[in-house]
Amino acid sequence: MPGPPAPQSSVLIRLSPSALRALWQDIFGKPAPLHAQRELLINCLTYRLQEQASGGLRAATRRQLIKLAQDLAAGTAPVLLDTSRIKPGTRLVREWQGNTHEVLVVENGFRYRDQQYGSLSEIARLITGTRWSGPVFFGLKRPASRGDSHGRRA
Repeated sequence: MPGPPAPQSSVLIRLSPSALRALWQDIFGKPAPLHAQRELLINCLTYRLQEQASGGLRAATRRQLIKLAQDLAAGTAPVLLDTSRIKPGTRLVREWQGNTHEVLVVENGFRYRDQQYGSLSEIARLITGTRWSGPVFFGLKRPASRGDSHGRRA
């Protein structure tokens, strides 16, 4: 159930540092980070108050953010897009051997250099001259743990 309306960030800007820290304690139930700058406190408090008033992130978005954070903490390349949800109009850009390659996602496939293709793998093969997983090549999918790090198929 949503809480009271969130105060405008302009209200928070007028609060003293001690008042911001007291509000943080009230809202988060723990002291504000010791060396947090004023702007960070205001931004976090504003977001949390809006979240309480209007609802937070969807569960799927939270899971995706947690997975992204885990990938970054583990030092692995994060997967930023789910290939099944790429919308037409999306532009995929990849630099390869000093050249920039741009692909446009269209309703029934992909456009690359004024040609229509049914898969990203076809385009990756054109660019590299070898068999690649197109989603891996364009950074939409992590390479399989087995095999080489480029997602190429034998």
